[in-house]
Amino acid sequence: MTLQLDRHQPLHFIGVGGIGMSAIAGILADRGYDVSGSDPRDNAVLEDLRSRGVRVFREQSASTIDAIRSGTSTPPLVVVSSAVPANNPELQAAQRAGLAIWHRSDVLAALIAGQNSISVAGSHGKTTTSTLVASLLHATNHDPTAVIGGVVPAFGSNGRNGSGALLVAEADESDGSLVKFQSWLGVITNLELDHTDHYNDLASLITTLQRFAKGSQQLLANRDCPVLKEHFDASYWWSITDPTGVDFAAIASEVSGDSTVATFYENGEAVGQFTLPLPGLHNLSNAVAAMGACRLHGVSFAELRKAVEGLRAPGRRFDYRGTWNERQVVDDYAHHPSEVSATLAMARLMVTSGRSPLPEAPQRLLAVFQPHRYSRTAEFLEAFAEALSQADAVLLAPLYAAGEAPIPGISSESLAAAIQRIAPSLPVAASPDLEALADAVALHSQAGDLVLAMGAGDVNSLWNRLQERQDPSAALPLAA
Repeated sequence: MTLQLDRHQPLHFIGVGGIGMSAIAGILADRGYDVSGSDPRDNAVLEDLRSRGVRVFREQSASTIDAIRSGTSTPPLVVVSSAVPANNPELQAAQRAGLAIWHRSDVLAALIAGQNSISVAGSHGKTTTSTLVASLLHATNHDPTAVIGGVVPAFGSNGRNGSGALLVAEADESDGSLVKFQSWLGVITNLELDHTDHYNDLASLITTLQRFAKGSQQLLANRDCPVLKEHFDASYWWSITDPTGVDFAAIASEVSGDSTVATFYENGEAVGQFTLPLPGLHNLSNAVAAMGACRLHGVSFAELRKAVEGLRAPGRRFDYRGTWNERQVVDDYAHHPSEVSATLAMARLMVTSGRSPLPEAPQRLLAVFQPHRYSRTAEFLEAFAEALSQADAVLLAPLYAAGEAPIPGISSESLAAAIQRIAPSLPVAASPDLEALADAVALHSQAGDLVLAMGAGDVNSLWNRLQERQDPSAALPLAA
C-alpha cells in the first residue's frame, strides 16, 4: 500500500544533500511543502535547496530534531535513505521522539502514484535512460517532473518540478525498494547480477524486478537482454539488433566515436533515420528505450528526431572534465564489469575512428579504475580484469568500501594481479591512496591520452587533484 503525503505535515530529510534525497526534497519544496534537511557538507546542491526554501542544518544531532519540532503543531515526517545508518544520532533522536520515519522510496512512491509516471529500472543504463526520457519530453514541450540519480543537463539538476502530466523517475534496484512503485509505464533496460550485498543470486534479483513489473500498468523491456527475454512478459519490447517481432527498434547504419546514425522502426516498419550524438551501442539502446517511452505517451517521431539531436548524457556518464597538459580527463560512474567494458569499448571507438565528442580524438586509453565494495569486487574479480584489459594501461585507486567490512584477499592489488594474469604485457599498477594515484597519472600518462576515471566512489576527485600538479616533464613507461 502506497503511503500518502500530507501537505500540512513538514518533511525533514536526514542526509538531504544525497543525489536521491536532494531531488525529492527540491520537488516537494517547489510544490509548497515545508521541507528541511540535514547534511554536514556545504556544496552547490545544498545552496540550490536553500534558494528553493529548504531549511538546511549542518549538524546531524538530537538538537536538529528539537529544532524542527519547535514552532509546529504537526509532528514532522522524517525521511531517510539506505545510506543513513541505524546509529545516526539524528535518526535515533527522531525515534525517541516518536516521529514517523519513512524511507526515501516511500516518498518517491507517493510522488509516482500521484501522477502518470515512467519509472526506469535495470542493472545498467537506468540513469542515462531516465535522463533521456526526461530530456526528450522537455524538448518536445511536455515539461515533465523528474527524479533522477544524476544531473540532467537539460535541467542542470537531478530533480525538476514540471507542469506537465508525466513524472520520470529512476527506479533503483540496489535495496529492493522499487517494488513499492506503481507506475503508468515501467521500463527495464537489462538485468544481470549486481548488488551482491543485498541479493544472494540472480534469481532473487529477477524476482524483485518481476514485482516491480507487476506493479506497473505496462512494461517496456529490452529484448536484447537474454534474462529479460526469458523471465519477463513485457507489454512492449525494444531492440537494437533486430526490428522484427518488437514494438520499437533502432538499427545502426553508421557507428563512430562521436555519434551513431540509425533507422527507427515501429512494429517492424522503418519510420525514419535519426542521429544520436552519444556514441556507443549501449547508448543507442538507452535512446531507443527513451524514444519508445515517449512514443507511448504520444510524442511524434518527427518531434523526437529533432529532439534527439540535442541529447546529452547525465553527469558522471563519460563526463569530460577538461584537458590537463594535453591529456583529456573524463569521469564515468562505471562500477560493474559490463559498464566498464561498454565504456572502454566506446572510448576505443574514439581512438580507432578518429572521431570523438571530446575536443580531440584520443590516441591512447589510460583507464583509472576504483573498485567499489568488497562484495562486488570479490564476485566479479575476473570479469573486472577482463574488462579493464581493453585499455592501453591501467591505474587502480584504493578499493572504496562503501561501509563494507574488508574481505581477506580482495583489494586493488588483487585486481591488478588478476589483470596481469589475463594480459601479462599490459602496464598495470595500484596506488595506496588518491594522492599517489594522481601522481601516478601525472607520471605515466602521455600527451594525447584519454585519462578515463571510472568508479562509483571518490575517484571523481582525480581531476581536481591533477590540476594541483605541475606539467610532467616527461612520460615514463608504466612497468607491467
